[in-house]
Amino acid sequence: MNEVIALKFWMAVVLGLVQGVAEFLPISSSGHLSLLQHFFGMPEPDQLYNILLHFATLIAVCVVYRQDIADMVTEFFRWIASLAQKGEKAPGRPPEARRMILLLILGTLPLFLVLPFDDLVEGMGTNPMFVSLMLLLTGCILFLSDSYGGGKKTVRTATVQDVLLVGLAQGMATIPGLSRSGTTISAGMALGFERNFAVRFSFLLSLPAVLGATLLKVVKAAKAGGVDVKLLPMYLTGMVIAGVVGYFAISLVKLLADKGKFGKFAYYCWAVGAIALIASFFFTAPTPA
Repeated sequence: MNEVIALKFWMAVVLGLVQGVAEFLPISSSGHLSLLQHFFGMPEPDQLYNILLHFATLIAVCVVYRQDIADMVTEFFRWIASLAQKGEKAPGRPPEARRMILLLILGTLPLFLVLPFDDLVEGMGTNPMFVSLMLLLTGCILFLSDSYGGGKKTVRTATVQDVLLVGLAQGMATIPGLSRSGTTISAGMALGFERNFAVRFSFLLSLPAVLGATLLKVVKAAKAGGVDVKLLPMYLTGMVIAGVVGYFAISLVKLLADKGKFGKFAYYCWAVGAIALIASFFFTAPTPA
């Protein structure tokens, strides 16, 4: 019994590490988890643990971009207050934080097109060949991203069409093996976003996406049954690892994108994708523990 608990604990550590690193680095967390489960027989984490890991990475984004989030929350209530005062019109252009709120809402809308295909998308993750090919595609997207850099668009000048296209890229990145951060940041750069704004918008855009996905999984987990209290230390350990590692992963992405070296992650995706693709022809997946 103790050996089983110890095994689950180390699986939690590994999954927390993978989630924290791959959720924000443009290398696809879903792709890595799918390949780990297939080739190493790693058991699929339960619904509650999945929820907590995503919640931990959401907290990491909130910590890194706490000033942006605070400004948007403050501006949202100011906006509501101004609407409540009849006949009052705000002079000039709307504040930057208010425009960011509108852009994030618009950028999230394309995700609703993906919701009806949620089960189909999850099923794609069970095919290691498909996941490997998507990792190779992610590498190609990243490789091209640096050549798109140097745009001038910011929160003030990005258009409705721009953010809808970035949102569409986020929807496509729900496919296992396609990196959400890599796809959305690259899409932003291709549309002429300033590098810093492309990264900033991508991670802020992940907040409603991750929160929405977390709420859906909460419903599924509630239907599945209760919580095993003995597993709480394992859950908390994975959360801490995912959150801390995720914080530094975001900082690394910001640094490399600012220096025009975001595309360096392409070589990693190509290597992992190629190795996994070749391995899928020769190796049979072991039975999960």
